[in-house]
Amino acid sequence: QVQLVESGGGLVQAGDSLKLSCAASGLTINVFNLAWFRQAPGKEREFVARIGRSDSAYFAGSHYADSVKGRFTVSRDSAKNTVYLQMNSLKLEDTAVYFCAGVYIDGAYKYWGQGTQVTVSS
Repeated sequence: QVQLVESGGGLVQAGDSLKLSCAASGLTINVFNLAWFRQAPGKEREFVARIGRSDSAYFAGSHYADSVKGRFTVSRDSAKNTVYLQMNSLKLEDTAVYFCAGVYIDGAYKYWGQGTQVTVSS
């Protein structure tokens, strides 16, 4: 059974940093794409960042939404089977529930975590 469990959310001030974690079980993160999405109140869920599988040079690499490029960094710790999202220079508009997603099949991610709340205050 695959599980993705996010943690690390919280209340921070604008300009602060926060690091989210996504601990995976039931799958090996090295051989699957994993991504972060977020959903703000009253808005659609949106893509934030993706980290490619590390067992293939063709599929490896990271991609970011324009809104977070240069501020957020996605990474993995294979030994811990965990993906991270380092968020720097946080803005009010980064306030959202952040979700981890894994295993991209037929145009959609198959597995999702329960989400972790990030609130940025002024």
